[in-house]
Amino acid sequence: MKVSKEEILHIAELANLNLEENELDEYISNLQEILNFADIVNKEQVGNLDITIGSNEAKNVFRKDEIKHFEDIEMLMQNAPDKNQNMFKIPKVIN
Repeated sequence: MKVSKEEILHIAELANLNLEENELDEYISNLQEILNFADIVNKEQVGNLDITIGSNEAKNVFRKDEIKHFEDIEMLMQNAPDKNQNMFKIPKVIN
């Protein structure tokens, strides 16, 4: 498939891009390279390949969310950079 100047201008209009006349040849060339590569990929025979979802068999392992009570609160809080009423005080992260 050959990319035309009109197609590039139409795509630019859809994407709300303001292209200069001297940029058109570069955009045509880049889009043509992308389409040529897509054509090569589309022509490959994949019928005899095994289905692969991921590159390895690793899975997420989740732990049960449990409340843990600590006997020595002072020892736990000694590593807190900032604390308030036996709780870790952190910077606000949500506006």
